[in-house]
Amino acid sequence: MDTAKILQELADGHISVQEAERKLKTEPFDDLGYAKIDYHREIRTGVPEIIYCEGKTAGQICGIVENMLAHGAERIFGTRCSREKYEAVRSVCPDMEYDETSRIVSRGTPAEPSNNGKIAVACAGTSDLPVAREAALTARFLGNEVEEIYDVGVAGIHRLLAKLDVLAQANVVIAVAGMEGALASVIGGLTDKPVIAVPTSVGYGAGAGGLAALLAMLNSCASGVSVVNIDNGFGAGYMAHSINCLAGRRGEGKQ
Repeated sequence: MDTAKILQELADGHISVQEAERKLKTEPFDDLGYAKIDYHREIRTGVPEIIYCEGKTAGQICGIVENMLAHGAERIFGTRCSREKYEAVRSVCPDMEYDETSRIVSRGTPAEPSNNGKIAVACAGTSDLPVAREAALTARFLGNEVEEIYDVGVAGIHRLLAKLDVLAQANVVIAVAGMEGALASVIGGLTDKPVIAVPTSVGYGAGAGGLAALLAMLNSCASGVSVVNIDNGFGAGYMAHSINCLAGRRGEGKQ
């Protein structure tokens, strides 16, 4: 819901005080029974509600999307969506798009970068791409310029060193790695920028589904490293957006 729009409609005499009050009272969220869609979240946080598709049925996702469309949502974003569920959603939203690698569904043209500065997303290996892409697409959806650096793990550290210029130009770096999770510590020792480490469940048996990488990242000797949960590319992209917002919005302070 756009509060400013409601207040402007009231000021212009297009709606009554009673109608404005009704909209402000009833539109903070819509209760579908199985989901309460939070239409005030963007007012509070600057970010609209994102649909977490995993664990929801195709019918539930379709119902949420239909409700969002009915409320005038121009841009919709969902994570962890299977192709089967995506095909079902297209029946209610034909212009919904799907990224196979990250399993993200989205509607609306890509956002123009609104924040100053850039976010760099680096992943250790090709097997980490699904999580890295989730982080990158999330950050782009939220209005950030993102540069992706893939397959720069420490097994061939020269590949990472060749991209130091990208790290230097970023306001924040997302480091995505499985196995022993060393990439985050190495990047943390090469840059003065905050590093968001994302452990992935990629690795052999002793990796314990990402636990080894998680513990290694939590025990990083690089001081500027923070850690999100295993495979949580969305959380990393969101946090990177929050950090990048501190640099200010593009065009601020210009005449």
